[in-house]
Amino acid sequence: MHRITWVSVMIVAHVILLTACGASNNEKAESAPSEQSTTIADEVVIKAANWKFDKAEYRIKKGEAVKLTLESESGVHSIAFKGLGIKELRSGDSEVVTINEAGTYELFCNTMCGSGHANMKAKLIVE
Repeated sequence: MHRITWVSVMIVAHVILLTACGASNNEKAESAPSEQSTTIADEVVIKAANWKFDKAEYRIKKGEAVKLTLESESGVHSIAFKGLGIKELRSGDSEVVTINEAGTYELFCNTMCGSGHANMKAKLIVE
């Protein structure tokens, strides 16, 4: 009797787990914009190493779709953009964005990466 109950509990647990995983994957696919439907004008690769970015400034054109990619050359990093409403990018992430407001925006490491973390900043200049 106990064995039948245990098997039933395991079957129900697996069904719940598979259903939850399936829903999560479908939501991601529907909410992520398709790169094929957007013409990408440029790609900006931001390279992060311990306590610095590879450039002090990154430039993009106002109103053009740009693929932003974060690559970590050493350490674990993520970047956030002050004042843009762009989601945080983690190592290996890419995001296609179109910024319609010219200006200079700060980007910074958003993952505590060590003693130089507070100085890990750069600028995104939208022309």
